[in-house]
Amino acid sequence: MIDFIGKKYWFFIISAIVIIPSILSLVIFGLKPGVDFSSGTALTLHFGNEVELSQLREGLAKLGYDRAVVQPAGEGDFFVRVQEISSEESKKLKDGLETELGSTIEISSLYSVSPTIAAGTVRNTAIAIIVASIGILLYISFAFRKMPKPIRWGICAIAAICHDLLIVIGIFSILGWATGLEIDALFVTGVLAVVGVSVNNIVVVFDRIRDNLRRGVSRSFEVVVNCGITESVGRSLNTGLATLFVIVALYLFGGVTTHNLVLALLIGIATGIYSSLCIAGQLLAVWERGK
Repeated sequence: MIDFIGKKYWFFIISAIVIIPSILSLVIFGLKPGVDFSSGTALTLHFGNEVELSQLREGLAKLGYDRAVVQPAGEGDFFVRVQEISSEESKKLKDGLETELGSTIEISSLYSVSPTIAAGTVRNTAIAIIVASIGILLYISFAFRKMPKPIRWGICAIAAICHDLLIVIGIFSILGWATGLEIDALFVTGVLAVVGVSVNNIVVVFDRIRDNLRRGVSRSFEVVVNCGITESVGRSLNTGLATLFVIVALYLFGGVTTHNLVLALLIGIATGIYSSLCIAGQLLAVWERGK
C-alpha cells in the first residue's frame, strides 16, 4: 500500500511550489481580459497569400490600430483584437490591410462586445463561481452528514478545489504576461467544468474513506484515509488519463477559438487528479489529528 498520508507534507510542498508563483503572478500581472471581459472587436482573418506576423502588425499600425492584439490562429489565419468598431469600420480595416499587404483577406469570424456587456459578464462570472462553491460545500456536507463533523469534509473539498482553480488561473496569468494569452467566456466555461470534475474525483475518494470508516478498517483515522486513497488510485488514473488523451487531441487538432477552454480543462483535470489523491484526504487527516 502506498503511504499517501505519510508523504502528505511533500505533497503540500509540491503544491506550494506551484501555487505561490501563481498567486504572485495574479497579484502582479492579473489576468489579461479578452473581448468578452473588456469590450472590443475580435476578428479572425484568413489571408490568400502567406503573411508574416510582423507584417500584419505593421499594416495594422499604419491604419491606426497600433494597439491591436495579434495572434497566429494556425493554417495562415490570424486572430486580431481591436477597440470596438462597427461593421463599416471592419470592412475598411479589411480593405486597408489588403492594400497594405497585397493579399486577399477573408474575415472568418467577427464579434464585438460593448463595455456594458463586458461588465455584466465579469459580474455574472463572479456570481457563478461563488454560487458553485456554496453549492459544493452544502452538497458534500449533506452527502457525508452521517460522518463526524460533516462540514469539515465540505471545507476540505472546497480547499482542494481552490487548489485546482488557483493553479489553472495562475498559469493563465503567467501565460498572459509571457505570451499575451487572453481569457474569454470559454475560459470561464473551462474553469467551471474543472470545478465539476474536481468535485467528482474528491467525492469518489471521500466515499471510499467513509466506507472504510464504517467497516472499521483501523482505529487510526490516518490509516483509514490512506486505505481510501489507495483504493481510488486506479479509478482516478484510468478515468483521468482517458479524458486527458481526448483533451490533448482537441488542443492539437481543434480550432483556435476553443484553445482557452481546452487548455483550462487540460491543466485543471491533471491538477484535479493530483489534488483528489494527494491533497483532499491529507487535509482531512491533518485536521483530524490537529484536533
